[in-house]
Amino acid sequence: MFRNLLLRLVLVAMGCFPGLLWAEGVLFKVPTREGVNTTLFWEPADNAKATVFLFPGGGGGFGKVENGKATSNNFLVRSAPYFTANGFNVAIFGRPSDSEDLDYADRISDTHMTDVRKVLDFVKTKSLAPVWIVGTSRGTISATSTAIHAQAEIAGLVLTSSVVNFKKPGAVPKQDLQAIKVPVLMFHHSKDACIHCRPDEVPAAFKGFRNAPVKKLIFVDGGANPTGDPCAGQHFHGYIGMEREAVGTIAGWIAHPTN
Repeated sequence: MFRNLLLRLVLVAMGCFPGLLWAEGVLFKVPTREGVNTTLFWEPADNAKATVFLFPGGGGGFGKVENGKATSNNFLVRSAPYFTANGFNVAIFGRPSDSEDLDYADRISDTHMTDVRKVLDFVKTKSLAPVWIVGTSRGTISATSTAIHAQAEIAGLVLTSSVVNFKKPGAVPKQDLQAIKVPVLMFHHSKDACIHCRPDEVPAAFKGFRNAPVKKLIFVDGGANPTGDPCAGQHFHGYIGMEREAVGTIAGWIAHPTN
């Protein structure tokens, strides 16, 4: 651990990383377009078996970074330590410097995909481990689009609390799912009360991945004490009370994808 930290200090001092060093993770500002940087939170795992490239929901971002940890209450962000504990590097896609919110339509735009590709390329310079794209809620729109447009660069796709409401731009079933030819996991809470992510609409969306070589749909029914907005991270939509279990299941599938 000390050796890795010392190495990072040396590399930052040499100007090898366009980022800021923290105790555990590193906050990068990656140039993605002319005059635009996109933030990335990076936390490596020792001898990582894969890198999970995370797209949080809502307007995007991962909150402030304090003591080397991202502070957002989004399911994927607050569960990042469970991914590293399972042997995965964590890369959390933030927001570009010219935007304060990644809305639904933004996440399928050419501009967004340009930013994503640049950040993905940067992540690949940090580790040779295969990259799995993981999105939650509104982040599933970004994740699906990435799997369509950059699938040669990734090992697979994981969607949690997918946006399946056809009224929303970029909703998962509205995208070209048959173009995706990498393993796909859809992971959903059976008590998800978000109107945009209704559990009963998920199976139909799942059928759209016709050409995925391996695909799995998993419904879970755990957790406890949901509070606040049913479309936010502290509700069943965000796997409240079962974060470790949820990540463990996802990590296990990534390690050994099966139908």
